[in-house]
Amino acid sequence: MKNLSFSFMFLLLFTGAGQAACYADYKAKQDDPLRLHYGVAEVRGDCSAANAQDQLRNRLARDGWQLLNVLGVFEDAGLNERKDAAGEYFLRY
Repeated sequence: MKNLSFSFMFLLLFTGAGQAACYADYKAKQDDPLRLHYGVAEVRGDCSAANAQDQLRNRLARDGWQLLNVLGVFEDAGLNERKDAAGEYFLRY
């Protein structure tokens, strides 16, 4: 039984199932005409602003948006309080 428990914990560790979710809030823009938006996006891997910036720059660019800045990264606890402010850009990218 002890070996089974250890194996299960090992599996969780390496599949990421034990990792907390990571999110970033950001600002982005489009030109001609100028449009701005605030959004919240899930970040995969390292929960850092630098990683979020790398991921969001590419995701947003596909739809013609330019990332202005990552305001911060956070876990599940801060997600719901940002939902209304992000509107249609809540977890869109």
